Amino acid sequence: MESKKSILHIDIKGVSPFIEQEEYTLFYKKAKKAFKTLTEGTGRGNEFLGWLNLPNTITKSQLEEYNNIALEWKENTDVVVVIGIGGSYLGAKATLEALIHPFASEVGSNGWPKVVFAGQNLSEDYMAELLDLMAGKRVSAIIISKSGTTTEPAVAFRIIRKHIEDNYGEEKASKRIIAITDKSKGALKGVADKAGYRTFVIPDNVGGRYSVLTPVGLLPMAVAGLDIEKMIKGAADMRAICYRESDYNPSIKYALVRNLLYSKGKKTEILVNFNPKLQYFAEWWKQLFGESEGKEGLGIFPASVNFTSDLHSMGQYIQEGERFIFETVVDVKRPSRSVVINSDSLDSDGLNFLAGNSLDQINKMARTGTMLAHIDGGVPNIFIEVEKIDEYNMGALFYFFEFSCGISAYILDINPFDQPGVEAYKKNMFALLGKPGFEELATKLRERL
Repeated sequence: MESKKSILHIDIKGVSPFIEQEEYTLFYKKAKKAFKTLTEGTGRGNEFLGWLNLPNTITKSQLEEYNNIALEWKENTDVVVVIGIGGSYLGAKATLEALIHPFASEVGSNGWPKVVFAGQNLSEDYMAELLDLMAGKRVSAIIISKSGTTTEPAVAFRIIRKHIEDNYGEEKASKRIIAITDKSKGALKGVADKAGYRTFVIPDNVGGRYSVLTPVGLLPMAVAGLDIEKMIKGAADMRAICYRESDYNPSIKYALVRNLLYSKGKKTEILVNFNPKLQYFAEWWKQLFGESEGKEGLGIFPASVNFTSDLHSMGQYIQEGERFIFETVVDVKRPSRSVVINSDSLDSDGLNFLAGNSLDQINKMARTGTMLAHIDGGVPNIFIEVEKIDEYNMGALFYFFEFSCGISAYILDINPFDQPGVEAYKKNMFALLGKPGFEELATKLRERL
């Protein structure tokens, strides 16, 4: 049950002790049916399948336009503020966290603007500290919102827009603000047209959590100096693999195994990484699956841990707590750098037996030992491996999980592309803030407080 060699390797031996072959065969049939539903566009929410073909439909001229803006801002900008929430920032954030040197500001600039994020929370302290960072620096901004009225990014944009206009004047500020929004309607589109901002379109048939390969993700990546052509190439190559209707299709295998485990009471999936560069990739993954599957009283709860760090906090529960969990380990075959353990003449810490080993070799033994211990403790493990952390492999990972998520949701027979539950908190918040039109709800809510 292992895949042929490809960009991405998936191994489900860590699940075998928990399932029977007959169960696997049954769910394989369900997954193949869901695969056809997705690829033939016959399922619920099929008006939002534009992401399926993104890697093959993005043109060279589009990528050049993003790269030209990146080169322009490289010359006149120190800080780029990307304003968005949910799918409007998580893909770009995940990629930058994975590929940008974590100590760049301490070891010296790489020559590209520092990309930071706003509009993903309502913290007053965060915004004040962001304004501290922007003070005295050359600032540009990318505002990402389909409507322009989502509270968190709209509030952040109002504040950051004022900062830029106060420093440059409205005319020059218009060259420093780019809007990624609806092609023809919405509050942000109206503001952008009036102010003369450059704009890019969020396709109507691509939902926010599937938008990382649109301008939503690609433009912030480009202005940070990343190779977006490689990103698209990785996604395109992964798409070709995902579209194969075969036993070796890793997306079919992943979707069927996670749903088979779910049917056996494994209600929570923990995405595990052994490289801190993938921490925010897990945050992107949690939105993708949580918002796509968590509805109609169904769905696997997506959680994440960073090992080995979290083995010293969450490891005890995973090993011996309630048995409703399974793990998906996303690992990297080879690191970009090498650090070797030195020998010590005194060996006072007793670690000379590790001398000559790289940190990655030790990390991989920690990974293998952890997986075996957790399997023995009753936690099934799925293992996914990519060659390295770079733009190509990040593009492949993004597409793999998007495609797998579509199959997985259709196995559950739910719509992977809507999120009706997200609106509940917004209505309450608007009412409590006194937004016109919500007076009746406000009265009811205050009676409950």
